Amino acid sequence: MSYNRIDRISEEVRREVDRIIREDVNDPRTNCTFSVTHADVTRDLRHAKIYVSVLEDDKREGMMAALKKAAGFIRHELGQNIIIRYSPELSFVSDTNIAYGVHIAKVLADAQRTEGATNDDEGVQES
Repeated sequence: MSYNRIDRISEEVRREVDRIIREDVNDPRTNCTFSVTHADVTRDLRHAKIYVSVLEDDKREGMMAALKKAAGFIRHELGQNIIIRYSPELSFVSDTNIAYGVHIAKVLADAQRTEGATNDDEGVQES
């Protein structure tokens, strides 16, 4: 039963941190395509690990540095906007799952195009 509560809190923290980063953090390094994919809040609500996926590889390090620098501000805003006993200490982790999925989709699309071109060539030769 308590796991459902932690899951709901984690999802709310994920949504709120995403909103805070997009609207309130004024660091130019955060002006890139990103997504807060997941938040893991501990059962005692003291710590939260926030997974952030940045689609542009060259901006990933800058984005993570900006988030680490703004962690205190984000924590403060989170405490103001979500009513929970403790405002969790935030740590940000780079999540590469979305970028890896985009890469796999490109590889599959290229393979499908190559296979389609090979089948067209074979069809012309058979006629």
